[in-house]
Amino acid sequence: MADFEGNKSAASGYLRRFLDQVTGHYLSGEMRVPPGAETFSNVAPSDNSSLGQVVAGTAADVNAACEAARDAFPAWRDMPGNERKKLLHHFADLVVERAEEIALVESMDCGQPIRFMQQAAQRGAANFRFFADKAPEARNGLALHQEQHTNYTIRSPLGPVAVITPWNTPFMLATWKIAPALAAGCTVVHKPAELSPLSAMLLAEISHAAGIPAGVWNTVNGFGEVAGKALTEHPAIKAVALVGESATGSHIMRQGADTLKRVHFELGGKNPVIVFDDAHFERALDAVVFMIYSLNGQRCTSSSRLLVQSGIRDRFLAALEQRVKALRVGHPLDPATEVGPLVHSGHFEKVMSYMDIARRDGATVAVGGTRRQDLGPGNFVSPTLFTQADNSMRVAREEIFGPVLTAISFATEEEALHMANDTEYGLSAYIWTGDTGRALRMANQVEAGMIWVNSENNRNLPSPFGGAKMSGIGRDGGDYSFDFYMETKNVCIAHDTHKVPVLGR
Repeated sequence: MADFEGNKSAASGYLRRFLDQVTGHYLSGEMRVPPGAETFSNVAPSDNSSLGQVVAGTAADVNAACEAARDAFPAWRDMPGNERKKLLHHFADLVVERAEEIALVESMDCGQPIRFMQQAAQRGAANFRFFADKAPEARNGLALHQEQHTNYTIRSPLGPVAVITPWNTPFMLATWKIAPALAAGCTVVHKPAELSPLSAMLLAEISHAAGIPAGVWNTVNGFGEVAGKALTEHPAIKAVALVGESATGSHIMRQGADTLKRVHFELGGKNPVIVFDDAHFERALDAVVFMIYSLNGQRCTSSSRLLVQSGIRDRFLAALEQRVKALRVGHPLDPATEVGPLVHSGHFEKVMSYMDIARRDGATVAVGGTRRQDLGPGNFVSPTLFTQADNSMRVAREEIFGPVLTAISFATEEEALHMANDTEYGLSAYIWTGDTGRALRMANQVEAGMIWVNSENNRNLPSPFGGAKMSGIGRDGGDYSFDFYMETKNVCIAHDTHKVPVLGR
């Protein structure tokens, strides 16, 4: 990746077309801007300047996308898995070819530092390659033998599915959802978040260039209240996969109830990182800083609650304060930047409101808590650390979704377990200890869908990814994704040796 000035120059070139023309939809294999369509302004988090106008999709637009997906489904479903595999690998190749463009557009659109976004294309391509390789076996099931019968299972794709993705790391999360749907044989209607829609249009372009048939991949821009609602209520859509807020998941469940849609939700979290006295001090410190301040704290799996044992509390918090103060806040295209601007001014105001909430509840703002006015009119917040907190405070219970960490002290393993589970969320948790037995006990008892022991968030594509409680329904990854996007059928064949019950003879 180039230096700061080089990045700005290249990004300006890639973004020019979005300024020069309205960003519409991708329907039935072509880009469309409906005549007379209403639009909204897409803004850059770094200075709140316009990145261009985007079509606010209507129910009619959504209907066109859903009908296209419905019409394209039979041929895509019936295409041999090896053929889908070739197309999806070709898609991944084209993603890698456009890696610089994807990274720079994504960084400017959502405010994530380029140091994290420069791997977005590679991660997205890896998602497609992983599921492409599984496409030929997607229909495979199990053989289940009985003494007088043999059962076997087969899987078939559900049909058209809706994929609704968030604004924080939109490119990677879109590929994470769409790749298994296509590999399974489903067609897709994708609605990206209105706050960062640009990389979704790059994906749609790449799908066209890769030769994915018209109607198999459709993208509709717009707001959740209109386009999202129409999509989740549409009778052609058989399932909805969402990454977003817990409240949005509740709305979608209601909206899809009349048509009994299958749902998969990856939702919010207030994830604990539990650091015991016997943890490897420096490694735990590195992981704590990384898992809340990377990606601007705008990640569902961020460890936003630090539970630190009393024996190392003072030393750990002192070291943590110095690290947080040293974090480099700046423009997202600057390679030196570690924390960039928040995605939108409205979200910035929400995050900033927690500074006063923390003080009113009795916590100490040990570091940060202010707007970085020296960086101009963008949505820059100083990385923040709350100390002297307890688990009853709002800053310990509510998802702030920014570079804000709440530190709480505990004395015993039992107390740490109680604090970790005393939340409505259950997406992930991180445990740092040198005691293997304790690690196993805590991993078994912490109420979360994913546990990392002595590690930051580590990605393993075959492993299940998802949350418990208010953090989600269902699992992504490997065959878990196919379980969602496919219907399982059992076939029972008799050996002609069992006695058939007789009535009326």
